[in-house]
Amino acid sequence: MKLKREMYLEQIRPYYDSDIIKVITGVRRSGKSVLLESIRDELTDEGVSGDKIIYLNLEDMDYEYIVDATDLNNEIKTRVTEKGRYYIFLDEIQHVKDFEKALASFRATLDVSLFVTGSNSTLLSGELSTMLTGRTVEFEVHPFSFHEMKQYYELNHREWNDDLFLNYLKWGGFPLRFDYQDDASIQRYLLNLYKSIINRDIIGKGKSQDKKSFEDISLYILANAGKELSIDNIIDTYQKNNRKISKRTIYNYLEKMKKAYLIHGVSRYNIVGKAALSNREKQYAIDTGFRTINTNTINYEDTFFLENIIYNELLTRGYTVFAGKTYKGEIDFVAIKNGKKCFIQVAYLLPTEDTIRREFGAYEKITDASPKYVMTLDKVDMSHDGIVHINIIDFLLRKTDLMLT
Repeated sequence: MKLKREMYLEQIRPYYDSDIIKVITGVRRSGKSVLLESIRDELTDEGVSGDKIIYLNLEDMDYEYIVDATDLNNEIKTRVTEKGRYYIFLDEIQHVKDFEKALASFRATLDVSLFVTGSNSTLLSGELSTMLTGRTVEFEVHPFSFHEMKQYYELNHREWNDDLFLNYLKWGGFPLRFDYQDDASIQRYLLNLYKSIINRDIIGKGKSQDKKSFEDISLYILANAGKELSIDNIIDTYQKNNRKISKRTIYNYLEKMKKAYLIHGVSRYNIVGKAALSNREKQYAIDTGFRTINTNTINYEDTFFLENIIYNELLTRGYTVFAGKTYKGEIDFVAIKNGKKCFIQVAYLLPTEDTIRREFGAYEKITDASPKYVMTLDKVDMSHDGIVHINIIDFLLRKTDLMLT
């Protein structure tokens, strides 16, 4: 059975009957289409007639004749035949050239509530943002969180235990990967999905040389997600193999990965100066499954995998997240919501006194009174000196939450 993703529905429901265009974005196969189905089901349950709901999957060959805004306009106008509000769902709208003109026309001439999805962040840039300023609201959909994975298992009567966290850490939360049980099948699915994203949302009909170059660079970036990205290291690696690549090309690839929602860039936050720093971003993968298929081995004690999980969880909960910068070091995350914040340090385990001192000691020079957390997989609470210790699994399963000031 498909999971009803209440976390996103709660955010979107207030806009069901709004004139604002609901733009649902996110990486391919993260569950956007299923979310649209849930919204349609809820509208039907509320009494909306089926003939007042129009749904077009623009990746379906049945609609391949809809090439541009004029085609889309003609299709919708032939379906809107009566008075009263229509609910229009346009899935993967980026395939329609100049689609934003059609959306603007629908808002101006029809009584409609519009829902659109796309797998590229350019959906909200360019003409759409200029023509419809203040008339759109975006919701980014992620692959399943660990909490949603648990809900999915329970919904489908599959045996659950918290040890499945290691499975989630390795293979991530893309919904369709749960159709497969063995590692080889999951890996094959994720590899095919990753290549599909590159081919359809990034490279397109580009040269094979461009594709190979992009695959190499994206592999490196995903395999090193959470670490300080060194452009010079990438260039050096190319030179050792008698190949050349420019910084401009690498930054271009990095931007393409962000637009396809493969990664998110995390800026630094100057804890002392209490301001965001514009340069030296860290990158985190949209899903740890994509990290795994781009590394030869997985080390469960790799803190960067854990950081990636926590970062994605914070995003789904609506936090703005930075990497914290101090005078002599850094804090993994500064999480901010509604003008309030907290600090988070992530580690695998705290097996020794030296490890405890290192992780809790990261806050030693910070005078900011905002709440401070250390998150690990330890089950024993080691909170002390005003710093709160949280078990990562308890946090991901919503058994505990963060305080902000």
